[in-house]
Amino acid sequence: MLAAWCLYLWRLGMVPLRDWDEGTIASVARGMATSGDWLYPTLYDGPYLNKPPLVEWLMATGYMGGVSEWTSRLLPAMVSALAVPLLYWIGREVFGQRRPALLSAGVFLTLLPVVRHSRLAMRDGVAVTLFLLLLLAGLKARKCSGYALGVGICLGLIALTKGILVLLLGTIALVFFSVQAGTSLFSGQRLMLSQGSKGLRCSLYLGLGLVLGSLPVVLWYGAQLGRYGDVYWQGHFVAQSLDRVTSVIEDHQHPPWYYLLELLKYSWPWLIFWPGGILLAWRQRQRPWGQLVLVGTGIYLGAISLMGTKLPWYIMPLYPFVALAIGGYLHHCWQKPPRWAVGFFALIAVVALGGGLYLGIADQHPTLITIGIVLGLSVGWTGWQLWRRQLRWCLTLMVGLYCTLLLLLGSDFWLWELNEAYGVKPVALLINQSVPTAAEVVTTFSYGRPSLNFYCDRYIPNLSGQPLLDRWQENIYVLAEAQHLADLPPHREIGRAEGMVLIQTMAQ
Repeated sequence: MLAAWCLYLWRLGMVPLRDWDEGTIASVARGMATSGDWLYPTLYDGPYLNKPPLVEWLMATGYMGGVSEWTSRLLPAMVSALAVPLLYWIGREVFGQRRPALLSAGVFLTLLPVVRHSRLAMRDGVAVTLFLLLLLAGLKARKCSGYALGVGICLGLIALTKGILVLLLGTIALVFFSVQAGTSLFSGQRLMLSQGSKGLRCSLYLGLGLVLGSLPVVLWYGAQLGRYGDVYWQGHFVAQSLDRVTSVIEDHQHPPWYYLLELLKYSWPWLIFWPGGILLAWRQRQRPWGQLVLVGTGIYLGAISLMGTKLPWYIMPLYPFVALAIGGYLHHCWQKPPRWAVGFFALIAVVALGGGLYLGIADQHPTLITIGIVLGLSVGWTGWQLWRRQLRWCLTLMVGLYCTLLLLLGSDFWLWELNEAYGVKPVALLINQSVPTAAEVVTTFSYGRPSLNFYCDRYIPNLSGQPLLDRWQENIYVLAEAQHLADLPPHREIGRAEGMVLIQTMAQ
């Protein structure tokens, strides 16, 4: 837990909020904190119809300590970090041993995409933690029926976090527990659920948990439908939920193998052991860990691959199953380390050392040199230990990856999406200092920037072409690219920042 919190919270507020989900969710949470209305979320004076508000409630609570990047990400990151020990406890239940559970948790702790997305002011890390808590409660309920209460409560919390995702994650849990129950009955084991009073008590706890978990969900959705009616139904359930499953939203169209490519891009070096873990899970499919890996991977990866809209963070609930598969494989190979992987580690070490030195020298960033050296030496030493068949080679790899992630997360490079467009904080400072609060600001940039909206505490839509020219006589403020100024009618320049120019239109 301490290792996860250290990694997830290290220099958490040193980079700005990024566009889309972070900027939007932070704006909604700040609206809750300033208005005091936590029941009806709004986004710049309009109803917020996207997702339920559990993460916004966490962030608004954090804003009691002031509004900043740190307080925006703090509580979601702390909750997301709980997924690491939860995966260990699940591993203890399904493996029945300590070592594969520790290996699985170590893999999960050092997966780059897991750490990156869990640190963001987003919903996905929180949803993963709640899902793992649900699985753990269901596994513990076999021995103590009171844990069944947690299954229903966790389902409700997931519904308040990601809405329709609860159907998919609930299906995975239902299929896994059904498969496990069927396997146990077939082998002649006596299940608690079939043991008279114990089974009845477990069912009662489960039913009570479902009531307690669904009550706040029903009340919250009922309040939104009562206030907004069909507008909420169309905006939330249709546009933001069902349409994302059946069609492509906002040009996020990708082939069915998109998420496999995401794994290939960001899950090294652990990914080289994932196929072996899946194969081992199939061979041991009569065991709980094999059933959980196969059911979770098959259902979740298949479902998101068939969805019409594909976004990188939709893959997050898959990573616990990836980590369990790899942890099971590493445990299986503990006494006979897989020497076939030496070549992969040698290649990664060379690329890390060479790439870090090149990028650091070319871009004058000593941090990149340090990251490349630490990663290259760690992976290279791991390969040497593997060649010599030393049993603790994977622990060396975990420690090396952990130190590499600490260096990366302590730099400005971990949130590389910020480089996709101009930096918003200097531009927001220019706007806040130069534009009256009640004045209107538009931008000619190709799309609206939710992060800019957050830092300016106002909605800045994109407007260009003839629609902008039609409003030129209204003396509005325009944030334009410097290279496009010559194409605009007469105006008054106010200031520049990050290649953007703030101007005020002039009536002719």
